[in-house]
Amino acid sequence: MLADKHILLIIGGGIAAFKSLDLIRRLRERGARVTPVLTRAGEQFVTPLSVSALAGAKLYRDLFDLTDEAEMGHIQLSRAADLIVVAPATADLMAKMAQGRADDLASTLLLATDTPVLLAPAMNVRMWQHPATQRNLATLRGDAVRFVGPNEGDMACGEYGPGRMAEPMEILAAVEASFAAGPLAGKHVLVTSGPTHEPIDPVRYIANRSSGAQGTALAAALRDLGARVTFVTGPATVPPPDGVTVVKVETAAQMSEAVQAALPADAAVFAAAVADWRVANASGSKMKKDGSGAAPALQFAENPDILAQVAQMRTGRPGLVVGFAAETDDVIAHATAKRARKGCDWIVANDVSPGTGIMGGTENAVTVITAQGAEAWPRMDKAAVARRLADKLAAALV
Repeated sequence: MLADKHILLIIGGGIAAFKSLDLIRRLRERGARVTPVLTRAGEQFVTPLSVSALAGAKLYRDLFDLTDEAEMGHIQLSRAADLIVVAPATADLMAKMAQGRADDLASTLLLATDTPVLLAPAMNVRMWQHPATQRNLATLRGDAVRFVGPNEGDMACGEYGPGRMAEPMEILAAVEASFAAGPLAGKHVLVTSGPTHEPIDPVRYIANRSSGAQGTALAAALRDLGARVTFVTGPATVPPPDGVTVVKVETAAQMSEAVQAALPADAAVFAAAVADWRVANASGSKMKKDGSGAAPALQFAENPDILAQVAQMRTGRPGLVVGFAAETDDVIAHATAKRARKGCDWIVANDVSPGTGIMGGTENAVTVITAQGAEAWPRMDKAAVARRLADKLAAALV
């Protein structure tokens, strides 16, 4: 898929820069031609010689290099590639891109290009979660910049959380997805998946019985049709697919915020099993039995209705909004009413009664309810359901 593709790889300054060396090797193994650009900060973590040797190509470093400008001006360099990949994409590089700054070679190339851009963010968890970075993220997504990662995990600084750069194979999958010639090429699709966990206290929570398998399969199917997919997932048991932008959340409130941050989108599919209620009086300490036999008095409040919020947007509404309805009785009637009540375009309904084995299982049997009526599909594995639904979505977006 990458044979004869030209990748301009910008390596930012961060400990994750060492992964870029493996990424270069993986890209070249698949036939891609890699032109590396190393920032001054990036030179603190990888050497120009190692980058150039692995790429088998000239390394670019300085904006005002007379030799480089004579051989290939920075404007030409910014537009000669099929894809620009920034790995690691630091908070500083993201800020420069969002603000339109161009004070070094990397930022100038990113501002001057008309080539698709894929960012692999890498930074401290607090930097990633800072409102300024999240604003920049929303701006860049609105500018059609693509993202892969960041992942959650241990940081070199000793902290834990989102901010780790995606692994080279994940970035490679995202690069390959960028070149996928499919009906959804150039489209951005938002997918939610998995359950939400609503805390009772620091060790207990309320949740739905969702593995996240159907949402994960759907995100992969949409990716394979060429879409740029933002995958907002609760704490699912099924790992997220490669080649999509993964946003991990815990609660319904966090999922609502992540969905709003991911917009705009051409389509939004809400496959997550979001808890309808949260505990309004959740305890900050573990609740203890007092020997009286009395259970704690939990007070419940409704969670935000994420599907309805997006389906009823007056401006910026995705062109196609799809909800899921997991029911145990009167499936079609309840799902049809839900579609009308929420204001979404389609509802994918399924029977999750205990005897079906669908909730948490490998198969699904769905009925797709649209303005034209109800279309029942035969029972099949969840990957097949995902492919069929992705094809239907692609046909609707053409």
